[in-house]
Amino acid sequence: MADSLLKVRNLEVSARGRKGREFSIVDNISFDVQKGEVIALIGESGSGKTTISLACLGYSRPGCHITGGSVLLDGISLLEQPLPKLQELRGKDITYVAQSAAASFNGAMTINDQVIEMPVITGSATRQDALSKATRLYKELELPDPENIGKRYPHQVSGGQLQRLMAAMAMISDPRLLILDEPTTALDVTTQIEVLHAFKTLIQNHNASAIYVTHDLSLVAQVADHILVLKDGKMVEYGATEQIISVPRNDYTRELMAATHLMPEEFHAPPLVTAQEPPLLDVRNVSAGYGPKHEFIALRGIDLTVKSGETVGVIGESGSGKTTLGRVISGLMNAAKGGVFLNGQRLANHVDRRSRDELRQIQFAFQMADVALNPRQRVNKILSRPIMFYHGLRRSEATREVARLLERVDLPSSFAWRFPPELSGGQRQRVNLARALAARPSLIICDEITSALDTIVAQQILDLLESLQDDLGLSYMFITHDIATVTRISDRIAVMRHGEIVAQGLVDEVLTQDCHEYTQLLLNSVPEMRTDWLDEAVTRRRKLIAALS
Repeated sequence: MADSLLKVRNLEVSARGRKGREFSIVDNISFDVQKGEVIALIGESGSGKTTISLACLGYSRPGCHITGGSVLLDGISLLEQPLPKLQELRGKDITYVAQSAAASFNGAMTINDQVIEMPVITGSATRQDALSKATRLYKELELPDPENIGKRYPHQVSGGQLQRLMAAMAMISDPRLLILDEPTTALDVTTQIEVLHAFKTLIQNHNASAIYVTHDLSLVAQVADHILVLKDGKMVEYGATEQIISVPRNDYTRELMAATHLMPEEFHAPPLVTAQEPPLLDVRNVSAGYGPKHEFIALRGIDLTVKSGETVGVIGESGSGKTTLGRVISGLMNAAKGGVFLNGQRLANHVDRRSRDELRQIQFAFQMADVALNPRQRVNKILSRPIMFYHGLRRSEATREVARLLERVDLPSSFAWRFPPELSGGQRQRVNLARALAARPSLIICDEITSALDTIVAQQILDLLESLQDDLGLSYMFITHDIATVTRISDRIAVMRHGEIVAQGLVDEVLTQDCHEYTQLLLNSVPEMRTDWLDEAVTRRRKLIAALS
């Protein structure tokens, strides 16, 4: 088409396996991006989304190489350009927004110095002109104190603010094509819609084109004009956004839609209670904070119980105190006030003073499995350590138990001899759960364990948790920012804000028509599968925030 800014034709990307054999990871992909248009690349992990988007920069990751096809940016073949020319194009005509802004910013430099770096280095703007333009972008992105926020360091702003600042960095050179690689995945649901709205407004105001990479069809429906659905490096469906979400033609597209973070039609049914049982876990009037004297308060007067075989969801935005509560319960952090009781017995404040059996009964499954698992140790060693520590088995016996554990979490026993980087994100999260199960606990604290996973894999993990609960009688405390996810698995929920529980009870009791204003804010942040949802959601959110303040 004459108006196409980017033309991708028959793109092929291959990688080399362990034995030197080449295999295809992107197979015969073709699409156009019109001027001023947003196209979404959607699919689960391993579908080739990021590989395709990087190829649109004329780049392939180590171990991969582009083996066929063409990528034309306004008639310029990116795959045939020398590196200096590509670097010039990448800095000005094409820019990239990565998934993790925190990992992309240099903590030792001010935000301004990083945002204006490209135009200053290339000589396209003076430092003063670039700073003025950066301030205008900060205002456009609705960042607080736009005249001064750029003087801060990355750790001095929130995750949502940092993601918007990364958008400012990408737009500072007025690129014609913006590549957004999962830019809202790591954000809580309420921050996510503000950042998504900021990106949408920025693209429209600057008449930029964009490639939006994501695994969540409900989110991308808010910003994309066209959607390309991918599976195993192949295109399974391509069409206008309204057509894809209204009348998807492919079974896999329908599977993606079914796994999106939408509110379920029916809530999780709580177990039948035949008699009043004492709780497995009882948190009584707990307050906690950071600093030598707990001067920075993170929890205030928390009361919470978890019964045997029950799942209690703890939900709230980033900074609400969810993870701090989990750390206090597990003994990783001291409480300043109140106590934690397990089977009626008060637990010591810190892991160092708890018995081995008390440690065994409460296990913690961390959010980022790729960080929680030592990349230099084989899975067998990672899982053998808690087995040997808690149950006194010899190494050979522990190895046999590791094989049983892996099968329990639906992984082949041969995975015991792999290293964590050799596994997918979902597979690593299963190993993370297996490590918690190795202790044979009564309670597992699951801290945002599905937040970094694509929707299909996340649903598989939720199904696994329910299966393990049915088989082993486990209790869970499920920490998350996603109210749609927590309602699928929880018997009861507790809603946290600013270190306090503002509502708790059975799911259908908390999520009523006349629920707490903050609970309503979280409910309004759950995406709906329609293209006009985002603007309405932002308007409702801002009215509720004004009422809460």
